[in-house]
Amino acid sequence: MEPNLTYSQAIEKAKNSLTRFPLKNVRGVPLMEPIAKNFESIWAFCPDPTDILISTYPKAGEQHDECIGTTWTQEIVDLLLHNGDTEACKRGPIVMRSPFLEIFSPPPIPSGLDLLCKMSPPRLIKTHLPIQLVPEGFWENKCKVIYVARNAKDNLVSYYHFDRMNKTQPEPGSLDEYIYKFMKGDVGWGSWYDHVKGYWENREKRNILYLFYEDMKENPQRAVERIKQYLDLSVTDDVIARIVEHTSFKVMKDNPMTNYTFIPKSILDHSISPFMRKGEVGDWVNHFSASHLKIFDEDYERQMKMANIPFRTNL
Repeated sequence: MEPNLTYSQAIEKAKNSLTRFPLKNVRGVPLMEPIAKNFESIWAFCPDPTDILISTYPKAGEQHDECIGTTWTQEIVDLLLHNGDTEACKRGPIVMRSPFLEIFSPPPIPSGLDLLCKMSPPRLIKTHLPIQLVPEGFWENKCKVIYVARNAKDNLVSYYHFDRMNKTQPEPGSLDEYIYKFMKGDVGWGSWYDHVKGYWENREKRNILYLFYEDMKENPQRAVERIKQYLDLSVTDDVIARIVEHTSFKVMKDNPMTNYTFIPKSILDHSISPFMRKGEVGDWVNHFSASHLKIFDEDYERQMKMANIPFRTNL
């Protein structure tokens, strides 16, 4: 990124080069073309042992309807690392404080790797990569990895609306069409089923903190405390309470550092669907028809038959 150019200015300058990128397969996983073209550089990334990785399926843990709780968890961790100092978390938008590992965009927009190379450890890193595509250095260096999973139905609906408003993602088509794409894994970052199962099956071996969005939504304080314990941090109850308040849906939706309103409308069109849409558990009932539900539930049973992951579709 050019010196003295903000992230939003860089995007505005490069917006004519941005488009709805097609998906290209990388080791059987469909990724947006710029990510696929640069995957070897991503795979070669070597994190510091103090780096923290937050991984989600796109729009999976979305209290804030960005990336399934990704933004929510990023903000929680950043606040924990700064002892609840909300001013410290205003030092830049979330994309600058917690780079998106695999993202590549036309210059002058910085890639995730560019941003990470300019930061000193410990770094807070975001990814949507399925576990088999996460650079091996994260496991070799025993980095802390937090995974947030959201139930498939809400995840599907949230991802559909995100693809409608995100002008770099492939055109989603109708919801009818999108449901079939989702079930087959023909969307960016591949199959939700493979994604959630991959991290679940490796959670103990890889020392992954596996969180459920529904649990976080039900009891935010408990979620913050679990993350604090996993990161071996010592903060007071007052700090925990401050973090819970600062990362509530209402506060984050109005926070320009987390609501992605700094991204130009030509890239993220909030008039189509807000980046932070509802943050509800069970919103899928407002989108699934009876025929959708029958088809989806039968496919879900087939794909998740042996997984035994305790997802909840309602609270």
